[in-house]
This record gives sequence, structure tokens and C-alpha cells, in this order.
Amino acid sequence: MNKFQPFEHEVMASRHEKNVDYNLSESGVHPITLRELLADNPEEINRLFDTEIDYAHANGIPELRANIAALYPNCQSENVMVTVGAIEANYDAIQALLQPGDEMAIMLPNYLQIWGVAKNLRLKINTFHLDESNGWQVNQAELKQAVTPKTKVIAVCNPNNPTGHILTEEEMKTIINAAQEVGAWILADEVYAGAERVTDRETPSFYGRYDKVIAVGSLSKAYGLPGLRVGWAVAPPNIIENIWRRHEYITLSTSIISNKLAAFALSPKVRPRLIQRAREYIRQGFPLLQQWIEQQKDVFHLVPPQAAAIAFVGYHLNINSTELATKLIQEKSVLIVPGDHFGVDKFIRISYGLPPDYLTEGLTRIQQLVTTLKSL
Repeated sequence: MNKFQPFEHEVMASRHEKNVDYNLSESGVHPITLRELLADNPEEINRLFDTEIDYAHANGIPELRANIAALYPNCQSENVMVTVGAIEANYDAIQALLQPGDEMAIMLPNYLQIWGVAKNLRLKINTFHLDESNGWQVNQAELKQAVTPKTKVIAVCNPNNPTGHILTEEEMKTIINAAQEVGAWILADEVYAGAERVTDRETPSFYGRYDKVIAVGSLSKAYGLPGLRVGWAVAPPNIIENIWRRHEYITLSTSIISNKLAAFALSPKVRPRLIQRAREYIRQGFPLLQQWIEQQKDVFHLVPPQAAAIAFVGYHLNINSTELATKLIQEKSVLIVPGDHFGVDKFIRISYGLPPDYLTEGLTRIQQLVTTLKSL
């Protein structure tokens, strides 16, 4: 049997996120309630009550695909595949584009799902980093080295998980040029678009800038709807067909209720309200985190994230990040994400898109453990 690479980040989350007192590992903003989502919409409530609990369209109901297509330039419904979360879209896309032995380049730090899938598919992986000393911008020398004539896919995350960095226009052009030179696809995880902290301008997509792009989105991060498990891939129709064929083996379809709620959430009337809600959580929570870090400058340092409800916080303690995260679970009942899970040690990812009292108490417990570690 081939050696299997577990998804360590999700292993820790699966075991602990529902059992700790304070979950500061969340990657999106605090989830919205069904009541708040459907507020003042009795017609939508009645429509949901009248829904037959049947299979949905395997590729997503037409209304939902149309609403997703409207988010991208020159995009039609046939360019959209609805999946069970962005995690399935990423998985299906890699399966559709690559075979064992193929080569891909992956941005680090990053949500390591794509890296793990590549490992299990026996792909050759080259990596290039975002440089903390340069505001988490792309290390262009590493990118040039990572992309070779054999590279078939360049995987990026924009806005980035875990750093919250938004690629500049120049960085996007550099990545596109690197892909064009070798004819590679760009697999762009764009699930944090809409969750901007320092601007109201929504992060632009790679889609529409180059003819070999698969853009991946989700309702989990900027919309506060992770429990719907709705994601999508946007790509040329022939690639969508290939992704669809893999989708039929794994999940077949998302639920009809999730499809309808997702279509409602992405409607022109409702979507702006959800984006505004996310940005309010992000912009209210970050000052609390920033103040907490300022009080412990001897231990923590941070390049402020431009987007997302997460911060990638560096630390100066003589302890591995996974060990630190494990101690927090065991001794303080707090869950954060170790930098190891993004390919970079001596960092932790902390969510701040949470209710203020909840966030403050979780940070206080982290500080208590840090104080103990400093005294050892």
C-alpha cells in the first residue's frame, strides 16, 4: 500500500474544534444564523418550505450557477461547477489536470490541501514562498526557479491563507507570465475575496486574465456560511466537464437546500449585506488582536493582514508550533493553527473575525500559557 499523506490541519480541526472552549482556528468570519440570513424574506422562507428534498442538479442549480458566473468577468453558467466546498473544487481540479509524475508549483505558506493531494497523487512539487520581510510579497526568484518547462499547474491562494496578503497587480502579472511561458494552468484559490480589511475594493480574480485559469470560490470564508458546504470552480467549459466527471465519483451533488440557500446568499440583493457583515467582523476584531500583540511585542510579531479574518503571527519562543498548539488545547482549551500546517514553523494562525468577548477571552488564555512558557 502506498504511504498516505494525512491532511494534518484538518486532522487537528476534526478532533478538537467542537470540543475546546475557544476555537480561534476558524478560517472565516463568525457564522451567520439561518434567521439572520433570511431576515425580512418571508417569500424565500416559503419557497424553502415548499422544496422537495430531492437531488439537486449535479453541477449546481441554474440560479446558483448564474449568480456565481456574475462574479467573474466574461463568465457564463457553463463555466461554473458547484462543489461540496472549495476543498472538493481543489481536489477535483488537480485530479482533472494532473497525473502521477507530473510537476506543479505551489505557493507557501498556504492551506496545504493542494500540497497533500499532490503528495498522494505522486506529483513532483516545487515551492515558492511569500516573503515576510517584504510584506509577504511573492519571492520572484523562487517563483522563477519553481516554474520549469515541465510545470503543468501553478497553485496560488489570493487573498492568501494564512497571511492575509493580497497579491498586487504586478505580482499577479508575474505569476501569469510564468504560467504563459511554460503553458501551465493557474489554480487560484480565491475563497477570501470579499473579506478585505483595508479596502472596500474586492480582490480581483485571476479568471479572465489568462486562458488557463481555474478559479475556486466558497461561501465559507467571506460569507459566514461554512455549514452549507458550497464551493465552486470557474474554468473553461472543457475543464468544467472534466471536473464534473470527478465530482460524480466523490459527492455527486451538494444538497438541494444548500443550493437554494447559496443562490439566495449570492443574489444581488443579499450578497452585499453578507460581504458588509464579514468586513465588520474583520475590522472590529483586528484592533483587539493588534492591541494584544502590542502588549507582548517581546514574543509576537505580525505583518498586518490585508484581508481575511485570520492573522499569521510569528513568535519568539523555544517551542515548535504544533507543540504550542497542542499545549493550548490541553492546558487552556483553546484551538489555534500551528504554522507547521502551512509549511512554516514559529508561526501560529489566529482567527479574529469573532464576537469581541469570545476573541478577548481566547487571547487571554493564550497569553496565560505564553507567560508560563517565558518563565521556564
